Amino acid sequence: MLAKKIGFIGGGNMAKAIIGGLVNSGKIAPSDIFVYDRKAETNQAMAEQYGINAAESTDALAREVDILFGAVKPNVILKVLKELAGSLKKEALVVSIAAGVTLDSLSSVLGYDRKIIRAMPNTPSLVSEGMTSVTPNVLVEQAEIDEVVAIFESFGKAAVVDEYLIHSVVGVSGSAPAYVFMFIEAMADAAVLGGMPRAQAYQFAAQAVKGAAEMVLTSGKHPAELKDMVCSPGGTTIEAVKVLEEKGMRSAVIEAMQQCMAKSEKLSRS
Repeated sequence: MLAKKIGFIGGGNMAKAIIGGLVNSGKIAPSDIFVYDRKAETNQAMAEQYGINAAESTDALAREVDILFGAVKPNVILKVLKELAGSLKKEALVVSIAAGVTLDSLSSVLGYDRKIIRAMPNTPSLVSEGMTSVTPNVLVEQAEIDEVVAIFESFGKAAVVDEYLIHSVVGVSGSAPAYVFMFIEAMADAAVLGGMPRAQAYQFAAQAVKGAAEMVLTSGKHPAELKDMVCSPGGTTIEAVKVLEEKGMRSAVIEAMQQCMAKSEKLSRS
């Protein structure tokens, strides 16, 4: 178990995913978790649901914790962190999950002597299947990085990523669930066209995607090798693969992700 107190500024869906993962995993006692949201009813509801502490203010929370998660919207996080910076313990670690907010921007309001981690979890975190990038500044010690990775792994997987790769993370993880949802929807539509009931079509399509992803993660085989295993000579699968190649599936995905990454980079400069 983590022998530290952890606080959350903001009580939205991602904060709930992290807190739920921590509590369910037993990595930390609920009594060592604190939350403050501007909505009093959210604080009370989270305290009752998870058995954690509802802080009276951001300053009160900041004075208490060893690891502070900034889980508010990107357009307000710098203002919020600037206001509570003076209340934080000297050695406290700040973890921001605000998309597009750089380590330098965070340091500018917290101080350049502050340990900061920039993290980007994706929406499957809400169902304990998240993928999170963890990007520390140079002041964060390896043991602290390991602790934060363990926190995010309580509801999925996590990996340390250099900040210059953050736009690639947006393309391949942050925005990627939307592409997969579109793929599932399209497969289900085709199944419905073939006569399958809509609800059943979604179940079959979604499970196929989930199972295929698990094979990539656990088999150690290249995706192309796994694809070849399904494609019997002269069979149905290779016929479908032929059409996907003719329609430019790979190039469409690559171009879409390039546009996504370019947009991410543009937004980070604005």
